[in-house]
Amino acid sequence: MLTYPLSGSSSELVLNVLTMVLTRGKPLDRAYSEHFSGLTLNPSEQARITQVTGDILRRLNLYCFLVDIKPEEFDRLGSKLLNGWHIFHGLDLPKMQYSLQVEQAVFDANLEIAKADPVLWDGCPQWLDELGQAQLGDKWPAERAALAEQPKRYLRVNELKCDREKLIARLQKEGVTSVPLSDVASAVEVTSDSALFRTDAFKDGWFEQQDAGSQLVANAVDAKPGMRVVDACAGAGGKTLHIAAQMQGKGRLLAMDIEQWKLDNLKTRAKRAGAHNVETRIIASSKTIKRLKFSADRVLLDVPCSGLGVLKRNPDSKWRDTPERLPILVELQKHILQSYSRMVKVGGILIYATCSIMPEENRNQIDAFLAENPQFTLIEDENILVSERGFDGFYLAKMERLSE
Repeated sequence: MLTYPLSGSSSELVLNVLTMVLTRGKPLDRAYSEHFSGLTLNPSEQARITQVTGDILRRLNLYCFLVDIKPEEFDRLGSKLLNGWHIFHGLDLPKMQYSLQVEQAVFDANLEIAKADPVLWDGCPQWLDELGQAQLGDKWPAERAALAEQPKRYLRVNELKCDREKLIARLQKEGVTSVPLSDVASAVEVTSDSALFRTDAFKDGWFEQQDAGSQLVANAVDAKPGMRVVDACAGAGGKTLHIAAQMQGKGRLLAMDIEQWKLDNLKTRAKRAGAHNVETRIIASSKTIKRLKFSADRVLLDVPCSGLGVLKRNPDSKWRDTPERLPILVELQKHILQSYSRMVKVGGILIYATCSIMPEENRNQIDAFLAENPQFTLIEDENILVSERGFDGFYLAKMERLSE
C-alpha cells in the first residue's frame, strides 16, 4: 500500500471513480476506463489510484464506519471517507480543493470497535457473511479475509508466440519485472507498477492479463491439436485464447456467447494473439446448440455466476444486488448445464466452471446434473480457494460422456 499520500489530482480521480460506482451503479472497470481515457498518467500514479480505489471498495463498510458515514452518503461526504482512509493507513491527509475533516476522537473510538469485529474488519456486508457461513462453514473466515486483500497481477504467456522465459526477458527490457509461478506453468506474476498494455510485448500478442486461477480452468480443458472444442460461454475470450494455444492453432475452436460485442472483442484479441483457429458464433436460439449435438471433443461451460470468488479483483460486486440475483443465476446455470451438455460427443469431456466459491453454484449443481444424467460421469472437480492459493476463487468439474 502507499507510503505517502495521494496528490490532490489523484485524490479527485479516486473520488470521481468511486462516485460513478457507488452513486451511478457503473462497474468499476468501466469507471476506470471512462476516467483514465485521454489521460497520460504515470504508470505508478495510475497504479496508486487503482490501489486506493480498490482497497476502499474492498472494505467500504469498514472505512465508512470509522468516519461515521453511510455508503449512500458518499456523493456528499466522499472527501471525509478518503481522509479517513489516509488516517487509517498512517498517511498525511491529501490536499484537496474541498475536504471534510474527520473527528479524530470518533475515528479512534470506532477503530477499537472495528478491531473486535472481524466481519466488519474484513469489509464484509452482512448478506455475504451469512451466505459464506451457511455454505462454507469453518472455511469461510479465511476466505472472507482473503477476499479483502489486494489482488496480484498475473499474465498468461501466449505459447503460440513465445515461451515463459522469453516473455519474462522481453518484459524486463521494457521495464516490467515479473517472476514465473511454480504451480501454474503458463502464469507469470508481475511485480512492478508498469503499464502492461503500453508494452510492445502486449501489442505483439505475447501475453494476456489473466488470473492464475482462471488459467487453471483452461488447463483442465486439456485440449489437443486437431480436436473440435466449444467454449460455449466465451465472453471476451480469455480462456478461449488459452485453449487455442493448447491446440497449437490446429483443429476447430468454436467460441460462443449471447452478446455480439463480446465476440467482436474476442476477434480482435484472437488476431493479436495469432489464434487463427478461433471461430465465433452468436447463440441466437436453442437451435444453435441443437445443431452441434454430439459433435465436440471438449465443451467448456464457464457459466454466468455470482463472481463471489473474484471479489478482491471486482470489489464493487459486494455492494450490488447479488443476493437478489443469486437464485436467478443458479437456475440459469442449471439450464445451461442441461442444454449445452448435448454438444459433447460420446467419449468427450464436459468442463463446468464458475468464478464462485459457493457450493450452491458449484458441486451442488454437478451432483444434481449427474443424478439426472447418468450418461455422464464425474472425472474430477476442484475448488480453487482464495485463501489457499492466493489466486482468485474458481470451481471446475470435469465429466465424461459415456453414452448418448
